[in-house]
Amino acid sequence: MPAYAWSLAQIIVATVAIVFALRWAQRFFIPLLLGIILAFTLNPIVLWLERIKIPRAVGTALVMLALLGGGALATLSLRGQVQGILDQVPDAAGKLSAALRDMGEEPNTMQKVQAAAREIEQATAKATDGAPTAQQKTPARIVVEQPRFKLTDLLWTGSLGMFGLIGDAVMLLFLIFFLLLGGDTFKRKLMHVTGPSLSKKKITVSIVDDIGRSVQNYMLTLLAANVLLALLTWMAFHWIGLDNAGAWAVAAGVMHFIPYVGPALTALGASMAAFMQFGSLPIVLLTAGSSLAIATLVGTVIVTWMSSKVGKMNATAVFIALLFWGWLWGAWGLLFAIPIMGMVKVFAEHVEDLQPLAELLGE
Repeated sequence: MPAYAWSLAQIIVATVAIVFALRWAQRFFIPLLLGIILAFTLNPIVLWLERIKIPRAVGTALVMLALLGGGALATLSLRGQVQGILDQVPDAAGKLSAALRDMGEEPNTMQKVQAAAREIEQATAKATDGAPTAQQKTPARIVVEQPRFKLTDLLWTGSLGMFGLIGDAVMLLFLIFFLLLGGDTFKRKLMHVTGPSLSKKKITVSIVDDIGRSVQNYMLTLLAANVLLALLTWMAFHWIGLDNAGAWAVAAGVMHFIPYVGPALTALGASMAAFMQFGSLPIVLLTAGSSLAIATLVGTVIVTWMSSKVGKMNATAVFIALLFWGWLWGAWGLLFAIPIMGMVKVFAEHVEDLQPLAELLGE
C-alpha cells in the first residue's frame, strides 16, 4: 500500500474512533467543555480582582458567589410569573382539548373519503350472497393489558432525575471553581511539556491566549445578543398584552443560547400561552410570529454578523459545524458548536500541518 493511502486510512480510522468516543462519553465531555468555556469567560473578572490586590482564591470565591447569587436573585424575582404560567397549564389543557374536539366534530376531507369508502364496502357486502366465507370471518382480537399507572413510580423517577441534575450542577460549579483557582497553572505546564525550545513555548502561549480570547468574545457577543432579544421580546409581548411577559422574555433569552431549537420552543410555548389567555387564532399567530421574527433578526443578522467578525469563520463552516455537533450531542452540541470550531481554527492557524484546515474554516 502506498504511504499516502496508509496515512489516509489511519486518519479515517482515528476520526471515526474520536467521534465514537465523543458520542459514547458525552456525559463526561459535555460538563467538562461547559466548565472550560465558563472558566474562560469568567477568568478576566478574576484577573481584574487580582490586579487590585485581591488574592486569587478570594477573587474566585467572590466570582462564584456572585454567579450563584445572581442566579438565585433572578429565580426569586421571576418566581411569581413562572408560578402564574404553571397555574394556567390545567386551563390550557382543557381549552386545547375542547378546541381539538370541536375540530374533530367538523367533517374534513379525509373523513368524507372514509365515509364514502364505508358506504361502498356496505354496498358490496349487500351485493354478495350466501354465508361469509372463511376469509370473511371476523378475526380474533388480542387484548394486551397495559400496566397500571402508579404515582409513586413517577415521583420516584422524577426525584432521581432531580437529584442527578443537582449533582451535575454541583460538580460543574466545583470544576469552574478549580479551573479559575488554577489560573495559569495549565499554561505553565503546557509550556513545560512542549520542551526547552523558546519558539514552541511562544506558540503554546499564543494558542492558549487566542483560544481564551475567542471563547470570551463569543460568549460576550452571545450574552449581549440574548439580552437584546429578551428586551425586544418583552416589548413585543407587553404590547400584545400577554400575561407574564417578563418571564417569557427571560425564557426567550435563555433558550436562544440553543441555536434554532431554542427559539422554536419559545415561540411554541408563548403561542400556547396566548391561546390560553385570548383564545383567538390571530393573536396566537401574532405572538408566535413576533417571537420568531425577533429571534431571526437577532440570531441571523446580529449574532451571525458579530460572530463572523469575532471568530473570522465563514457561514458555511459554521452551519456544517452546527449540523455535526447537533447530531452528536443534541442541544448541547448546538450550543458548543461555534466555540469548538473557534478553538479548532485557532489551533490550526498555529500548526503548520493544519494550515489547510484553518483556510477552510476562515472567511
